[in-house]
Amino acid sequence: MKRTLRRTAAITWPAFLVAAVLEIAVFALVDPQALHTLAGERLGLSDLAIYSIAFLGFWLCTSVACGLAVLLERSADDINAEPLADR
Repeated sequence: MKRTLRRTAAITWPAFLVAAVLEIAVFALVDPQALHTLAGERLGLSDLAIYSIAFLGFWLCTSVACGLAVLLERSADDINAEPLADR
């Protein structure tokens, strides 16, 4: 359990920090009320909702990237040496 928790923290914490930086960078240049759908309609969401959805999207994308980096960093011996119950 400790290994899984540490691995999860090693993935989500850097992803959180990168998502925060992306949020600042994107919304320093983009007005949330200027966003439209592909059909040209306004989103109709509050600024807070747009900021929240964008942050969660950034966090999800960077978490996937960090998770893949952790997965690819492991050697075949590390993967094959672990019993299935320990994962």
